[in-house]
Amino acid sequence: QVQVVESGGGLVQAGGSLRLSCEASGRTFSWYAVGWFRQAPGKEREFVAAIRYSSTYADSVKGRFTISRDNPKNTVYLQMNSLKPEDTAVYYCGVRGGISSIVYRDYDYWGQGTQVTVSS
Repeated sequence: QVQVVESGGGLVQAGGSLRLSCEASGRTFSWYAVGWFRQAPGKEREFVAAIRYSSTYADSVKGRFTISRDNPKNTVYLQMNSLKPEDTAVYYCGVRGGISSIVYRDYDYWGQGTQVTVSS
């Protein structure tokens, strides 16, 4: 069983920045793929970014968000710059063994989510 904990959400003005963290348990963290997804009220959970050995991004966040990982710390980060009100959502971190995926159902372990609110 892998435990996943997200942190770093908060309230920020449009144009501001936040850095989210996703810490996962397990001795083989470097083998895991980690994906960030978000869900706004009344909407489906949508892909944001994912990383295993390389990274991939949703078009809506390319150039603004950066995903990175620190394997010795068992942590993946999501640096979010130039935030917009439409980025407001609960952000979830998913973990799976093997290759990364943009499909949330492919991930096996999830954290509780962290709220990001961007005011205009």
